[in-house]
Amino acid sequence: MTKVAVLGATGYTGIELVRLLLLHPQVELSLVSSDSRRGEKLSDAHPHFWGISDLVFSAPDPGELPPGVELVFCALPHGSSAEIVRSLKEAGVRVIDLSADFRLKQPSKYQEWYQRTHPCPELLEEAVYGLPEIYPQQVKAAHLVANPGCYPTSVLLPLIPLARQGLLPEKGVVVDSKSGVSGAGRSPAQGFHFPECNESFKAYRVASHQHTPEMEQELSFNLGSKLNLIFTPHLVPVNRGIISTSYLLLNNEAVGEKELRNILVDFYGETGFVKLLKPGVFPETRWVKGANYCHINFRLDERTGTVVMVSALDNLVKGAAGQAVQNMNLMMGLPEKTGLTHSALVP
Repeated sequence: MTKVAVLGATGYTGIELVRLLLLHPQVELSLVSSDSRRGEKLSDAHPHFWGISDLVFSAPDPGELPPGVELVFCALPHGSSAEIVRSLKEAGVRVIDLSADFRLKQPSKYQEWYQRTHPCPELLEEAVYGLPEIYPQQVKAAHLVANPGCYPTSVLLPLIPLARQGLLPEKGVVVDSKSGVSGAGRSPAQGFHFPECNESFKAYRVASHQHTPEMEQELSFNLGSKLNLIFTPHLVPVNRGIISTSYLLLNNEAVGEKELRNILVDFYGETGFVKLLKPGVFPETRWVKGANYCHINFRLDERTGTVVMVSALDNLVKGAAGQAVQNMNLMMGLPEKTGLTHSALVP
């Protein structure tokens, strides 16, 4: 059994991590931390764990890790994670960080988009961007994995196969995404209060969302040249789920729907967590709720020459905690799907 710990187990991502790890057949969850709930039982803070776990919250202190812990999940806020990650690395513990602190390779980009100086720039080069379908060998060997953001996961998984074929334009990719309210986190805020967001639908952080440079970085790397995109996120009144629609003109006009489908089938196969749906069937968030799957499909609009790529995932599972467990499986030498093969929750 692999002993693991979760630092920051009271946010939505941390709660989802605990749920998945308690169900995992090859993992022993040895510690959960919370500054605000330290000393309380996990099951008192989260009653859905009654009768399942007797763990008590400790402080998020690397010095308090129980003996034998091999891997730590850091589900702490952006900016709070980096210093703790540094201490964990110095202690020889492998780390999966679910904040944005190690996703961007350039410290200047972190300062520009997160409005703070990066506290551990020396670790950025070492950190592996944890998209397991894209960088499996790097994840396996990693001691520090930067778990991707939820929006970027939904956009990168369908577009990177096209980028690797040189089909993406360097400008003109337009991404329109919709996310459930849990993507904003658990801390109370007026904009996410029930009467403020129920029966409403809004764009936010237009042309300024912090996930933009993350998507541009990974698409540029896989394309082999600098790519800029237009990204507009929207808040929709559901608890979970992201649906992203990307619009682009291919670099090669000779590539049609059949060629595009073959590229995606060859890249993802039939057995992984990325599912290319049948022609004409487009993803719905309810089909991936609670599951570690990303559903994708596309249509080539021959009238305009535009590829319309649609993807859907659960922002708390494949967009966060489930992907982190998938990365852990690779890092610990376990079958990649271990503990993650459950289907969506329907209805």
